[in-house]
Amino acid sequence: MLSERMLTGVIKTMTKHELQMEPVTEKMMPGPKPGMHYMLYMHIPFCQRLCPYCSFNRYPFRKEIARPYFKNLRREMLMLKDLGYDFESIYCGGGTPTIMIDELCETLDLARDLFSIQEVSSETNPNHLTRPYLEKLKGRVQRLSVGVQSFNDDLLRQMDRYEKYGSGAEIFERIGEAKDYFDILNVDMIFNFPSQTPEVLMHDVEMIRACGCQQTTFSPLYFSRATTKKMLDTLGSPAYAREYEYYLMLDEALAEGPDAAFDRRTVWTFNRRGHDLHACGEVPVDEFGVTYEEYPAIGSGAVTHLNGTIYVNTFSLKQYNEDIEAGHMSLMGKTKMSKRDLMRYRFMQDLYSLRLDKKRFEADFGETVERGLPVEMAFMRANGAFATDTPEELTLTPKGRYYALVMQRQFLSGLNELRDQARAALTGPEHELLFGDGTPA
Repeated sequence: MLSERMLTGVIKTMTKHELQMEPVTEKMMPGPKPGMHYMLYMHIPFCQRLCPYCSFNRYPFRKEIARPYFKNLRREMLMLKDLGYDFESIYCGGGTPTIMIDELCETLDLARDLFSIQEVSSETNPNHLTRPYLEKLKGRVQRLSVGVQSFNDDLLRQMDRYEKYGSGAEIFERIGEAKDYFDILNVDMIFNFPSQTPEVLMHDVEMIRACGCQQTTFSPLYFSRATTKKMLDTLGSPAYAREYEYYLMLDEALAEGPDAAFDRRTVWTFNRRGHDLHACGEVPVDEFGVTYEEYPAIGSGAVTHLNGTIYVNTFSLKQYNEDIEAGHMSLMGKTKMSKRDLMRYRFMQDLYSLRLDKKRFEADFGETVERGLPVEMAFMRANGAFATDTPEELTLTPKGRYYALVMQRQFLSGLNELRDQARAALTGPEHELLFGDGTPA
């Protein structure tokens, strides 16, 4: 699709310009704004298997390294308390946050003692959907997101996940056992793997419909320069030409027609019909908030969004521990977004959430979305992206949802490039972007 390639190129150029890190002199992140509601993001970078497509800060799990890390994560949380922050929600990302379940529980319990926590969302892997883990997480975590990626055994083997996490059938059975422990059990899927056929994709969709999960995300495959070689070696070349076709297939199968099992929550998040997912409040659907435009982030490799600035914590576990133990945060870089950058970011995030409130946009930026982003609006209108285009709001057609997906996919790819910049500053063994069981590619 020509328009997709044009949009991808524009966002790629934009993020390359916007997401360039500069050194920081600050020892602490900025304090909270009066009246602002915040989410706290916590990054736990340890995994038992390191996936070939993942550019997040992650390290092979070692108990003797992870335990002091959790201790310092709690110390950093206390620093936020001293800065005056309060939080309604927590998102635990990784890595694998449940890698040391007792340490995670101690950290979440401290957060509830310190802050006005109403909801916690955490990521996990299928091997942790067992009763000992589930019993500890019940009541502490309202939304658990399990990284399945696909139920197809061949794809699981390509991703180096089959041996550690089990077959698609075994994972399906664990989801059925785990779903009643949480307000929301989200199953995190990826589509458009190079070897994924339409039949494999639709089988994944049918497994999602049948497994009983309350929510699913189907994000497109994306990566960074750092993961490209391993991706090509293990998964093959990306097939963006068919991404639109695959997206329409899964979107229609999940959320269209009289027998649709799901409603759209975002462009690639779907809530199961018949479940009151709003009863547990505004639990964030991913680590980029959606509900929260600004949030502090703690932990090695965490990315903070505050006051129009993106801050990146050091990717070095050694440096992170030293900084926290010295009594200050571990900020290693930042990028300041211009007003136009912030308008583009709002445009992208609101459309990712399926609706842009024009009046709110104008109130926040002092000009209309048409005046502030004339090129973006012209492109979307010319390509039939808007189902509703009134003085009050923008909503999306199926093609418009796909364009919003492309923008979000490319922005996240740009964030991966930002992480690559942070990783490039590392020295010694920490510089290696490891895969599998922790051996260099």
